[in-house]
Amino acid sequence: MSLIHCRPPVSLHHHHCCRRHRLPFRLPSAAKRLVPFISMSTSSQETTLEEKQELLTQVLKYHNQTKHSFTNYARGPHGLDWANQPNPFRRYISAPLLHLVHPSSDDHTTPRYSSLFNSLPSPKPISKITISQLFYNSLALSAWKTTGFSTWSLRVNPSSGNLHPTEAYIISPPIDSLCDDPFVAHYAPKEHALEFRARIPAGFFEECFPEGSFLIGLSSIFWREAWKYGERAFRYCNHDVGHAVAAVSMAAAGLGWDVRVLDGLGYEELEKLMGLEIFPEFSIPSRPVRGRMPGIEFEHPDCVLLVFPKNSGDIKVDYEKMRLALSEFSNLQWKGKPNMLSKEHICWDIIYRTAEAVKKPSTRTNELVSVPFRSSGMISESSYKGFNLSEVVRKRRSAVDMDGFTVMSRETFYQILLHCLPSGRGESGQKQGRQLALPFRSLPWDCEVHAVLFVHRVVGVPNGLYFWVRNESHFNELRRAMRAEFKWVKPDGCPNDLPLYELARGDCRELSKRLSCHQEIASDGCFSLGMVARLEPTLQERGAWMYPRLFWETGVLGQVLYLEAHAIGVSATGIGCFFDDPVHEILGLRGLKYQSLYHFTIGGPVVDKRIMSLPAYPGPSIDA
Repeated sequence: MSLIHCRPPVSLHHHHCCRRHRLPFRLPSAAKRLVPFISMSTSSQETTLEEKQELLTQVLKYHNQTKHSFTNYARGPHGLDWANQPNPFRRYISAPLLHLVHPSSDDHTTPRYSSLFNSLPSPKPISKITISQLFYNSLALSAWKTTGFSTWSLRVNPSSGNLHPTEAYIISPPIDSLCDDPFVAHYAPKEHALEFRARIPAGFFEECFPEGSFLIGLSSIFWREAWKYGERAFRYCNHDVGHAVAAVSMAAAGLGWDVRVLDGLGYEELEKLMGLEIFPEFSIPSRPVRGRMPGIEFEHPDCVLLVFPKNSGDIKVDYEKMRLALSEFSNLQWKGKPNMLSKEHICWDIIYRTAEAVKKPSTRTNELVSVPFRSSGMISESSYKGFNLSEVVRKRRSAVDMDGFTVMSRETFYQILLHCLPSGRGESGQKQGRQLALPFRSLPWDCEVHAVLFVHRVVGVPNGLYFWVRNESHFNELRRAMRAEFKWVKPDGCPNDLPLYELARGDCRELSKRLSCHQEIASDGCFSLGMVARLEPTLQERGAWMYPRLFWETGVLGQVLYLEAHAIGVSATGIGCFFDDPVHEILGLRGLKYQSLYHFTIGGPVVDKRIMSLPAYPGPSIDA
C-alpha cells in the first residue's frame, strides 16, 4: 500500500523545533504572593480507589496538556534566560570529597562491547578501582567542548538538552581506601569523586543484601529541564532516568555485575535512603509563577538499583526488613549543604502536581531479584568495529545533524534491533515480553514499549513504515487498534525471532521530519522511530506511579540505540520534540491505550569542525 493514505488529516504549519509560543498570560512574581500555594506532601501508603482515580486523572491531564501539536506547542518559556541557567553540577558544600581513580585514556581492560550481550565476564570484587570504573563508564564526564567564548561539558549518560537533571548516590558497605564504614555518598561527576554524606548503621548490608552488593540511587532535579523545556520537562527528566539506569547497567556488566531496580520501595524510603529529606517541603503554586524559589531545586527520588555479582543464585530482597532499617536513616548525621543552582526560577506547577501523583507507595514485602540471563541475538560480529565497552560508552555522542546520504546494510539494521529486544534470543518458541536481556533486565516489569519505524536508507529493506512489537502478547491488540489497511508482513531477511512488521511502503522522509517537529535530523538518517507505550491500561492495572517508569523504559531502549549506533560506526539522537497525536493518527491509534513517548534517529552524523574537544579530566574550573 502507499503511504499517501496515511498522511495526517490536519494542515502542517512550519515551526522550528526549538521555537516556543509566548505564554497566554504574564507570569506573576512569586514574591508578591499573588498565587495560592499547596505544600508537597509525602506519599501515603494506603490509597482508596477514589484516590487512585484522582492520581490517574492528574497524570493523564499532564500527559494530554504537554502534547505538542501542529498548531501549538506545550507551554514553555519564550526564549532562554541565560542569566538563570541552572548549574549542571550539584555539590554538597562542606561534605568530605572522596576522590576516585581515573582510568588511563588507553584503558583496554573492559570487555568487547558486543560480547556483553552474549554473557557477562566473571565478577570483580568491590574496590575503589572497580567503583571508580563503574562511575567512569556510566555517569562521569566524557569530554569538554569549546567554541568561541563558550565551553561546556558532556557526560557518558545522555540528557535532553545536555541539562542533566539526574543525580546519583552510592549506598555501600565499607570499601578499602574509600571508607571504613558503610556509607552514603553523592557522585560528583565534574571531580569524578564521591561526596561523603553519612555513615549508615552497621549490619544494614549483611541483613538486607547479598554479599558483594551495593546500591545506586537516582534522583531528578526537575528545574534543570524545566528551565528550557517548560511543562514537558517532566517527560524528559524520566527519559534521562532511563538513560542513567541503562548506563549503570552496561558499566556494571563490564565488571561482571548484574543490576536490578528495587521497585518495592516507596517514595519515602527512597528519600530516606539517599538523604533527600534535607530538602525543605516545596509549596506548589496554583499556576505558573516566576521568582526566586530555592525550594524548587529539590531532588525527587526516582529509584534505587541493586548492583550485585552475576550468578549470585536466588536473591530475595526482604523489603520489610529494609524498611525497618531505613527508619533509622532520618536520624543519621548527614553532611553537606546542597548548592544553589539558579538565582531565579519559573515554577510550572503541573510538573510538581504530577510528581506528587506518581509518588510510589511501598508495594511489596519481598522480591526475587535474580532473573535468568538471556543472551541477545547475533547475526554477525562484522557489524561491530571491535570496540571495547569503555570506548563505546565514553565516545558516544548525540548527533546534531545527519548527513542525508549514509546508508546501512540490512544485516546491521536487524542486528541493532536484535540487541534491543527485551527477552533476548528467542528459544523454544519463547515470545518477547519478559525483560531478561541486557540492559532491560534491570527493569522488574514486562516490556510495555514498542516502536514505529520510518526506514529511509537501509539497503535491502524497502523504504516505508514498520512496526516493531517488543512484547508479543500485545500483538493482536495492536493490530486491531491500528489501521486495517496495514500489511503486517515480515520484511525479507528478517530473523525469525525479530518481531518486525512492514506496514506500508513509501518515502517516509518528509513524514518523519514533520512528525518530529519539522526536524530534518529525523529524515536525514538511515531510519528513525517513535517509541509507543501501552499507557492507560498499564496505569489502570498498576497505578499512576507507572507513568514515569514507562519513560524510564523508553530511556533504557534509547540508551541501547545510542550505544549500538556508535558501535557500528554511525550516531544516534533522541528526539523529545514530536507531535504526539499526529503520530497516533498515522497509525490509526485512538484514545490513550497506546501513546508515543520518545523518538529517535540513527544515521551518519554531520560533525561541526568549529567545535573543539577537550579531555574530560582535568577539565576547566567552570560549572558548565
